[in-house]
Amino acid sequence: MEVLLLRHAQTAGNLERRYVGRTDEPLCPAGRAAATASGVDTGVALVYVSPMRRAVETAAIKFPSARQIVLPDLREMDFGDFEYRTADEMAADAAYTRWVDSGCTGPCPGGESPADFQARSCRGFAEAVEDATARGAARLVLVAHGGTVMAVMSRWARPVRSYFDWAVGSCGGYRARLDVERWPMAPQLTDATFIG
Repeated sequence: MEVLLLRHAQTAGNLERRYVGRTDEPLCPAGRAAATASGVDTGVALVYVSPMRRAVETAAIKFPSARQIVLPDLREMDFGDFEYRTADEMAADAAYTRWVDSGCTGPCPGGESPADFQARSCRGFAEAVEDATARGAARLVLVAHGGTVMAVMSRWARPVRSYFDWAVGSCGGYRARLDVERWPMAPQLTDATFIG
C-alpha cells in the first residue's frame, strides 16, 4: 500500500512561529494559496484527517473529491501552558526553559508529554491503516500535523531516524510503502521519500 503523510498548510499562528497545538485556527490566505500551489489531486477517494480545521481545510483543497474520515488521535500535541505562545514570549518563563533544556522530552505544564502525544498519534495512524486495509485500499492518504508526521515516521519508518529528523514544513510530508500482509506482525514504512 502506498502511504502519503502530509502536514497541513500554514495558519496565522504558524507564520508567527507560535506553538499551535489545540488552538483550532483556520488556514491563513497564504496557507490556502500554498495548499493549492503544492498540487491538487482529484483522484483520491478517501483521506484520513485530524479533526483540527487546518488539517480539514488542507485536505479539502488538496483532495477536493475525497471523502474525509476524521480520526481524533491524529490531532497535534497539546502544548498546555505554552499553547499559542512564541519562544521569544517565553524567554523568561522558567517552565519553558526547563522544557527546552530537557530536549523538549518532558510534559508541557497543563498539556501532553511528547511520549503520550507520539503514542496517541501512532494509534491514530494504526487506526487509519486498519480501516484502509479493510476497505482494500491501494493508497492511504493522511493530512494532519508536523508532529503527527514525525511521530509516525520515527516509530515505523525504516531506516530508523529520530523524531526531529522527520520534521516537515507546511504542506510537506512523506510518501512511503506499507506491506499490508506484514503490518500486523512487523509494522514498518519503507522507501520513504520527502515531499517538500
